[in-house]
Amino acid sequence: MFDISNWVQDQIQYFLTPLGIFLFIFMYMLWVTFLLPGSWLTMVAGVIYGTFSGTLFVFIGASLGAILTFWSGRTFLRKWTQKKLSNYPKLELVKQKVSKEGLRLIFLTRLSPIFPFSFLNLVYGISEVNFKDYVISLIAILPGTILYCSLGSLAGDLSKFNEILSNRSDLQSLIFTSMALISSSFAVFLILRAVRNALKEFE
Repeated sequence: MFDISNWVQDQIQYFLTPLGIFLFIFMYMLWVTFLLPGSWLTMVAGVIYGTFSGTLFVFIGASLGAILTFWSGRTFLRKWTQKKLSNYPKLELVKQKVSKEGLRLIFLTRLSPIFPFSFLNLVYGISEVNFKDYVISLIAILPGTILYCSLGSLAGDLSKFNEILSNRSDLQSLIFTSMALISSSFAVFLILRAVRNALKEFE
């Protein structure tokens, strides 16, 4: 059976070349486009490129993938996404109202781990969110990207990911968890308010 972890480990020297860097960014773009969780691949970037360069390459790949997914949701995947959302009437109402909250709500959902990054890109694509605000909001993925790249850099080897994740510093965990909790709370508050306001229209 093909083991992608071993394959990446064996190809590290290649990924350090200019062509390899381009390939990694392209891989990350596709990873996001196909709605796959990016934490593992972000840690891989930390192993290969270190914290700073890894963060840069992940941010480029994630941004390209996010924009491509957003465009897909706004064009040929629009009907499919709307059909999926039709099973959740309140989420459909939220989708119609989030644009009123603007960049603030997009930032909060980006910072919060309870909202899946890849699926959010698709949902925002069928919303009325301004494209400029959507692109600016991608800055909010940097804290999580830096965290996972630093963890990958600390591991130095793909086989040590689980060990590093279970032993990351208490301070680092506290900062990231607190940031995620605060952003999640504000995002949920704004979403509930949007739902409440939307429901008033039917009273």
